[in-house]
Amino acid sequence: MAASGRPRGMAARTAIIMGDPELPLARMFQLASAALPVGSFAYSQGLEFAVEAGWVIDEPSLKRWLTDQMRYGIARVDLPLLARLIEATRNDDHPEQTRLAATLIAMRETSELVADDCARGRALARLLEELDVAGASFWLDQQEIPFAGPMAAAVVAFDIPLSAALEIYAWSWLENQILGGVKLVPLGQVAGQQLLLELGGLIAGLCSEAHGRGDDELGGTLPIVALASSLHETQYTRLFRS
Repeated sequence: MAASGRPRGMAARTAIIMGDPELPLARMFQLASAALPVGSFAYSQGLEFAVEAGWVIDEPSLKRWLTDQMRYGIARVDLPLLARLIEATRNDDHPEQTRLAATLIAMRETSELVADDCARGRALARLLEELDVAGASFWLDQQEIPFAGPMAAAVVAFDIPLSAALEIYAWSWLENQILGGVKLVPLGQVAGQQLLLELGGLIAGLCSEAHGRGDDELGGTLPIVALASSLHETQYTRLFRS
């Protein structure tokens, strides 16, 4: 047992994750992964109902569904608020972090989307606390924890450039949604990879736009996604939690 009371194995793993200055981007991709450690793979964010309803039936329709969400949701809500959360975290501005988190939660249009975001956020905050990442404990004291909050803490701890942090966040969301589409439509793995290549090419431009977005330009315009999420709450059979 280590002097801190933490098992030696955990202490060693924490040292590996936190102690290598040559791998900051790799560590961020690790933490943002759709597979591990926060369980993003369990959430479809309305895509499962869209498939059930016949709105998404093949590769082209999935591409349209995701492109609209990237342009009119992720780039107008998640990414600009993540950028602000990173700045507030760097400044150790707890009131601003709390305000931004509340704003982000308020922009989730269904209880299911709020539960999704907060479940992933709390899971990431717990993991970061186990890894001794500064700022994680602040989030664990909050009632609602959007994923972007502890993500910002990790960005600051690993000293990740803002542009890279936004791109990692967007890539993680996109990869998870495409994996969901591959399972639900279903699509082949090649089609999934093709979509990643095509839609991944939009990420840098959308992140740049998001970074420059003013406060009066925040807010998504995706009523069909809100409808899909609402109806998914009572969908008869489903693979995903949301």
